[in-house]
Amino acid sequence: MHMDILTLFPEMFEGVLQNSIMKRAREQQAFSYEYVNFRDYTTSKHNKVDDYPYGGGAGLVLSPQPIFDSIEAIREKSEKPPRVVLLCPQGEPYSQQKAEELSEEDHLVFICGHYEGYDERIRQELVTDEISIGDYVLTGGELGAMVVIDSVVRLLPGVLGNEQSAPMDSFSNGLLEHPHYTRPADFRGMKVPDVLLSGNHAKIDEWRHKESLKRTYERRPDLLEKKELSDQEKTWLDEWKN
Repeated sequence: MHMDILTLFPEMFEGVLQNSIMKRAREQQAFSYEYVNFRDYTTSKHNKVDDYPYGGGAGLVLSPQPIFDSIEAIREKSEKPPRVVLLCPQGEPYSQQKAEELSEEDHLVFICGHYEGYDERIRQELVTDEISIGDYVLTGGELGAMVVIDSVVRLLPGVLGNEQSAPMDSFSNGLLEHPHYTRPADFRGMKVPDVLLSGNHAKIDEWRHKESLKRTYERRPDLLEKKELSDQEKTWLDEWKN
């Protein structure tokens, strides 16, 4: 997978992309990336990439010309049209399912804006996906892009090492992940559940499934509204509700 990151502040990404799993993924050639400073594409004699909004109002709006020209330059080098992601508070709420969907792509482009917003023609003509990482406003799209990039890259084949890690993550199956324990089995009187020490993998799987459902019911019941529950899951839920 290749990613093009349109940003005025490429240095912001280095701490994320040059460390830990992201660094290893690039060294393994699981993905590659390139920064595109769209200020380099402006035709403004003052090197501007923003302007005041028509109709008045506070703040500045990202101009269409630098974004259009930079995206067109990327498309000219690409074998097929890339998926263009706009980081925006008005976008669809980001989810694990969306991360899995994006991880199937060969080429992603991220537009990281600043100021008050984007010229609407950028949305209408260039963008394939608008994503919001939460109901709050950041100073720019860079942090949102880092979140999306991290969540997508870790799903690429071979990146995590253990192929079972990603499918067991919270949200991958519509539930929050079950509790985890490691050594020692008894820490200051707090003991690991006996079932996890039993060696009975069928019982362990059942315990994990049940605890995952319970944690979701207690912390994120809204997720259960979207999930098709098995008869066993319904029985467990009825027990807790009663």
